[in-house]
Amino acid sequence: MQKKGIVVGLDIGTSKVIAIVASPDIENKSLKILGIGITESEGLNRGVVVNLDKVVNTIKKVISQAEQQSGIKIEEVVVGIAGDHIESMQVRSIITISNPTLEITQNDVDRLVEEAKRVAIPQERRIIHVIPQDFIIDGQDGIIDPVGMSGVRMEANVHIVTGLNTAIQNIYRCVERCELKVKDIVLEPIACSNAVLTSEEKEVGVALVDIGGGTTDIAIFEEGIIRFTSIFALAGKHVTHDVRKVLGIIESQAERIKREYGHSDLDLLMKDEVFMIPGIGGRIPLEISKSYLCQIIQPRMEELFELALSEIRRSGMANRLGAGVVLTGGTILLKGTEELARKVFQMPIKIGIPSGITYSGLAPEVESPVYSTAVGLVLYALKDINISEVLLDENLKNEVVTIIEDSTFENEVDLNPTVEEIKPEIPWYMKAKQFLEHL
Repeated sequence: MQKKGIVVGLDIGTSKVIAIVASPDIENKSLKILGIGITESEGLNRGVVVNLDKVVNTIKKVISQAEQQSGIKIEEVVVGIAGDHIESMQVRSIITISNPTLEITQNDVDRLVEEAKRVAIPQERRIIHVIPQDFIIDGQDGIIDPVGMSGVRMEANVHIVTGLNTAIQNIYRCVERCELKVKDIVLEPIACSNAVLTSEEKEVGVALVDIGGGTTDIAIFEEGIIRFTSIFALAGKHVTHDVRKVLGIIESQAERIKREYGHSDLDLLMKDEVFMIPGIGGRIPLEISKSYLCQIIQPRMEELFELALSEIRRSGMANRLGAGVVLTGGTILLKGTEELARKVFQMPIKIGIPSGITYSGLAPEVESPVYSTAVGLVLYALKDINISEVLLDENLKNEVVTIIEDSTFENEVDLNPTVEEIKPEIPWYMKAKQFLEHL
């Protein structure tokens, strides 16, 4: 069985499918990467399932790899979702405080979120996330955490993310056919932001641009709150298709050539070289120069960045991004991408890799933009994990015995306190709590 305190992130992308098995290492305050599975993706187009059987086989392959590396039987996963069917909107939700003391509780916040879910959306769509951005209590705005405050009327600006029912159901079907349970489904840019953005970047304003194979995902943060999300269907695969069409070669060749010889910025191409491409069906090999290849790649990359910039401007936050733009995803490994992005965005540019927390185990393997979303899914899952799941039963027994023997439990009359009552008295439990809150 899948052990308690262990989470699995499953990134089902257009070009790659990745599974990461991880658990929090409380003592060393790090995330321990226990196993990784990665393979080329089949059966997806622009982030959407188009061939169920191929996707199922791909998922089985990466899960098998991750299980073999980690030695753990995987039973449930947190799955990322993207695709150009994803839409987001801003709504205002309002409730009254019925508590006689007029003190706002977490229950009131939950009611406000539920109220926001009543927004009218087309029947074919389903709500994926409801994210409160800020609260307004009796006309006072700009409140981030209303719990404990007093008020009669509470409003909230809420960010709602929706997706097509059929696209969501197809992802569930693929995962469940692999005899796995979907613990949660998460919008990929939201998950990715957990892995590559720091709290300081989110505070001053930052745009995350995750360029995958089939889609480019955007998430904008300011004052620590997600303000805008967007996904459009132009990404790395389109660059590969351009190379394939112009050179008249098969897709696998085009992808290899793009990675090995490709460059995004002709101005920065230091040395022009000629390389050979095997001819199709015994034909004469082709001689191609790096500069010619760059002339194929650069226009598409410029178009991609200009579309991303257009979405950032549409959000109304282009002038409020103190930390600029963070680029991540496998496509940004293409040489010259960072420099070209700097020219197009005219903002500070940073390449985002999983950071902000120490990694152990298979750490070097995940320190790449390719793994940003998969690591983000793991971190997203850990935020909701029950802390007691992280803690070893044997440690719990030993600590409980020690606390009872030392009479440190406040209610000494109760000789059989429950584990829940005793937990706050356990030092390593509090250490675990603080670490997971930090995540």
